[in-house]
Amino acid sequence: MTNALSSPDAAILLISCPDQTGLVAAVTDFIFRNGGNILYLDQHVDQEEGVFFMRVEWALEGFAIPRAALAAAFGAIAAPRQMHFELHFSSDVPKMAVFVSKQGHCLYDILARWQSGEWRVEIPVIVSNHPDMEPVARAFGIPFRHLPISRETRRAVEDEQLALLAGIQPDFIVLARYMQIVSPEFIAHYPNRIINIHHSFLPAFIGAKPYHAAYGRGVKIIGATSHYVTAELDAGPIIEQDIARVNHKDTVEELIRKGKDVEKLVLARAVTCHLRREVLVHGNKTIIFN
Repeated sequence: MTNALSSPDAAILLISCPDQTGLVAAVTDFIFRNGGNILYLDQHVDQEEGVFFMRVEWALEGFAIPRAALAAAFGAIAAPRQMHFELHFSSDVPKMAVFVSKQGHCLYDILARWQSGEWRVEIPVIVSNHPDMEPVARAFGIPFRHLPISRETRRAVEDEQLALLAGIQPDFIVLARYMQIVSPEFIAHYPNRIINIHHSFLPAFIGAKPYHAAYGRGVKIIGATSHYVTAELDAGPIIEQDIARVNHKDTVEELIRKGKDVEKLVLARAVTCHLRREVLVHGNKTIIFN
């Protein structure tokens, strides 16, 4: 199996439409007739809703249709079948803006994966409402913008953030433990393109001290959830989740340490899925092709 990170010259289609006969044949015939070699194909049918989902990736070497004309050419196949589709190219290097507050565990993990070459992505800016992570950004050679925010200045600061992002034009944003509520107006500029990490299986143990609350309940597992941000707080389509086992011997500090490990791993998996174009959002849930 090939993925978008390892195949430097491939096209990727993410498709959803009403289920009907001949869908797989129509897509694969389009690729075959134009000289494409399929590298990956997976499909799923939601039996309850009658919706068909598909991810297909094929090599572009020798493909008859140039990139600039590919969307229009496939559109002729898609339109009569009511297909909604996204077309991506694996050789494109996306831009990922990172927002962070004071906690650096997710940021360090992101920067390590970027610097090591695990992710083919640009990080044009790190934005924070606190100055704490500026030395980290400087050490990795990434521009850092400190934009303090309060209830009174929230709207003006978000306008400043949006103006900054408009100049950079990131493909998506990662909230790497950015401890601020993002307004619906901000989210509307990046629908299904803001990835957040949350410290629990939503919506359990919400609030400022989730691990203290978990400790007080004597929990046996702790977890983390990564999801796309929507206007409804912490209720967007879930991309990835995981847990860590804990017991009565664990202190609050140990729960926090284990929780941070889960958080950064879950966030990394979600970002990887997004980079590989393995996520298809349908309503308020996701189909993950991996």
